[in-house]
Amino acid sequence: MLPWRYLVPVRAERGVRLRLALESLGPVFIKFGQVLSTRRDLLPLDIADELKYLQDRVPAFPSRQAVSIVEKALGQSVEKLFAEFDAKPLASASVAQVHTATLYSGEKAVVKVIRPGIEKTIKKDMALLYTFAYLLQALWSEGKRLHPMEVVSEYEQSLEDELDLRKEAANASQLRRNFLDSEILYIPEIYWDYTRQNVLVMERISGIPVADIEELESQNVNMKLLAERGVEVFFTQVFRDSFFHADMHPGNIFVAHNSAEQPKYIAVDFGIIGSLTLEDQSYLARNLLAFFTRDYRQVAQLHIDSGWVPAQTNVTAFETAIRSVCEPIFEKPLKDISFGQVLLGLFQTARRFNMEVQPQLVLLQKTLLNIEGLGRQLYPELDLWQTGKPFLEAWMKERVGPKAAVKTIIAQAPDWIEKLPQLPQLAYDVLQQSKLQNSLSYQLVEQQQERELQLNKAKRKKYLLAAVLLVSAAWFGSEPARLLLQEIQWQGWLLGLAALYVVSR
Repeated sequence: MLPWRYLVPVRAERGVRLRLALESLGPVFIKFGQVLSTRRDLLPLDIADELKYLQDRVPAFPSRQAVSIVEKALGQSVEKLFAEFDAKPLASASVAQVHTATLYSGEKAVVKVIRPGIEKTIKKDMALLYTFAYLLQALWSEGKRLHPMEVVSEYEQSLEDELDLRKEAANASQLRRNFLDSEILYIPEIYWDYTRQNVLVMERISGIPVADIEELESQNVNMKLLAERGVEVFFTQVFRDSFFHADMHPGNIFVAHNSAEQPKYIAVDFGIIGSLTLEDQSYLARNLLAFFTRDYRQVAQLHIDSGWVPAQTNVTAFETAIRSVCEPIFEKPLKDISFGQVLLGLFQTARRFNMEVQPQLVLLQKTLLNIEGLGRQLYPELDLWQTGKPFLEAWMKERVGPKAAVKTIIAQAPDWIEKLPQLPQLAYDVLQQSKLQNSLSYQLVEQQQERELQLNKAKRKKYLLAAVLLVSAAWFGSEPARLLLQEIQWQGWLLGLAALYVVSR
């Protein structure tokens, strides 16, 4: 390649220049750019929008290498492992490529194989990324606010997860269990007997790509219901399961054939998964409900109570900042308001008040933007708020209030019953511990009192000695003493200084 092949026209927009530069640096940088495109809380919107066009496409590695990796990982030849194995890749990306196969039991499968030598490439490129991040943080005034070292560290962790296909397989298995009897989402089965760290074998699915609007319409798919079910899938994963597919872009989502009136999604690629704690779920639900009722004070207080922003944050100032960002949003009809943009606005505002990076919330916002964009592409009139509000309210009723308390008691009752026979011994141990602590406390008090008594005695002796010395000094300075000793009163001065020394100790 000639060196000027990589030159970018200086008049190009900054986002375009950055995208072209990342493309020229290779797949690890391309994937990093894709990650950055989701960090709209950090990047200017024009750059984030341009980075969305990055495509993780690299030439396939030779099929004989793929076969060799599979055979080494599974300990048998592909002829013994599979009834059929297509050496021609179905798809190829920076970290892995996919082949189709058929098991001897008859199941159609896909075989995902980690690209050989990718670990060394990632290690080298990550060192360069860390250098860029350090320079950005050190040399640019806005660098610290963007937290470049943290962003690169998060990306490195996601790459490490992608290199272990057992993690992706485990994610898929968990999601499959969560939606096993679902009428709205299907997750392919993992074939664990054929899955290793660098090889994953799973059920091959057949469906219509969700971005193929023309094909969906030709199949008379109920587009309104399809869009609403996408929102339902998201809220079910986030609030019911606290385990959500965090890479739900159109390339990873299909619509099952023969489900036009009751459309059903099929998801693939489970390398990136998000999860929320119960506390995060609660704060998120209450934040969204408070936002849509315009209770900005509550939104500000919830951010502080959750620990997302420092406890010493001025609530009134934070409330004012949130209001200034969010009020313009309500000039639109509710159906036109973007949940993702709401979260983005809140995160950007909270950043100014030193909000720490919350990786789980970043994944959530990215996923919500994907679902929202997809839903409105399928059905432009989709009212995300009306679709999502019942899930939030139902979750709040289930988790907060008397019913939730009763459920908690019922759920914990077996543990309490199991511990019931141990209560007398536990009570006795607590009492004994209390007695021991009281005894130790009494001994410590006695020792302290004894020390204070000795100190007081020493002080009294010291002051008595000082008094004697001062009286003696006064006597040496008196007229009778001078007549008696016929000397200069140096003895008086000496005794006076001695008295001062004794008192000062």
